[in-house]
Amino acid sequence: MKRLAVGSMTTPKYIEWWGRRINDNIPRPSQGDSQPIEKHLRVVPSELEIIRQDFERRNSKLEKKIEQMEKEKLNLRLDMDVQKLEIEKLRRGENKAEEDLDSLKTDYKKLCLSMRTVRLTKTLEQWHQEI
Repeated sequence: MKRLAVGSMTTPKYIEWWGRRINDNIPRPSQGDSQPIEKHLRVVPSELEIIRQDFERRNSKLEKKIEQMEKEKLNLRLDMDVQKLEIEKLRRGENKAEEDLDSLKTDYKKLCLSMRTVRLTKTLEQWHQEI
């Protein structure tokens, strides 16, 4: 039967580890590093957090666009109302002009009728000969 000789199993790595260990293998911080641990830790956002931030950024942009479009819509409505008022004013003016024209036509017809009845239908040349 062969025997197995067991010697000391300490290696240089084990000796180094044994020297650095504190409370069951918790390595001590080096004394040259005086920065707080927060600077060493970097919070990596999850994929869901990245998607949420992207969604909020896009949502904010869309809300701004909606506000801008609502302002433009309000301005267009005001412009439309002003144009409707101007059209209504022009229509009233057109109706008034048509009424005046109709009144002038009836007055002209009455004048022509009264001239015939009075026999003033002489031409301009006839009036010049008389004078």
